[in-house]
Amino acid sequence: MRVATFNVQNLRLRQKEAGPRLDGAWDKDVSHGADDRDALAAADRRLTAEVLRIANADVVALQEVFDRETLDHFHDEALTPAGVAPYPHRFCLPGNDGRGLDVALMSRRAPRRVESHAAETPASLGLPATAECAADARIFRRDCLEAEMAGVTLFVCHFKAPYPDVEASGRIRLLEAQAVAALIRRRFADPAAALWLVLGDLNEPRETPAAGPATAPLVAMDGVDLMLRLPEGERWSFHQPRSAFYSRPDAMIASPALAARFPTARPRIIRAGMEREADRYPGPRLPEVGETRPHASDHALVAVDLSGL
Repeated sequence: MRVATFNVQNLRLRQKEAGPRLDGAWDKDVSHGADDRDALAAADRRLTAEVLRIANADVVALQEVFDRETLDHFHDEALTPAGVAPYPHRFCLPGNDGRGLDVALMSRRAPRRVESHAAETPASLGLPATAECAADARIFRRDCLEAEMAGVTLFVCHFKAPYPDVEASGRIRLLEAQAVAALIRRRFADPAAALWLVLGDLNEPRETPAAGPATAPLVAMDGVDLMLRLPEGERWSFHQPRSAFYSRPDAMIASPALAARFPTARPRIIRAGMEREADRYPGPRLPEVGETRPHASDHALVAVDLSGL
């Protein structure tokens, strides 16, 4: 089984007079003129599809998908024309993001169970309330989507971004990670012996906040950060356009049993769809990729092979 995670940067379906159209891969901090906006959006999403074609993963965890209608349209109108093998099992459940950007899952294998944990609170998980999250408030800024596959259970996450307050957002991410750890303990009688994988955009900033890394509660369960199996200079998966900022927010943290079962499994980071100004990557780009745009996303896709599952 090949498992991938990919933050597709603001994937939203818009209903236009000329018909439905997907938003391109850009944030408000990178503006473009109205004349080329539609053309750039279409090119972005062709590149997003091409990256997924290259990855050819059996299961893909996605972040920043607006809703199920968006996911289905992207699948049918972007992935299929690009020659991507179908993903008949698709999930995008409503989360807590105020803009409506959710986590999603596409799979060629039927999951045994898919469950949203968007409604979890500190009280429901036996965690203490904090200044950032009252006992009855929802913990996850988006969601933690749990997908039980044959052989492994996935926990798909997208943690709080490290702004506007780096320290406060760090405490929120730490609580989100504690919540994921609590979900794992609730699901498995012996978490160390179970086969699970936490994956997604954990939004770790370049500088670790005082609260510590968000991965700490998962590492405390002897979770193995598979990205650490790569050389240090090869771990980055994000570039902020028009800047020199690189980081590795995208993560795959495996249970001790899963890591031991696949001791040589190393993530593959596909950067062929990233903007050319991300010059830390000297490798080949897809032909349509521009200096800043078009691009597939400001994130790279991360995939890992778990052969035999």
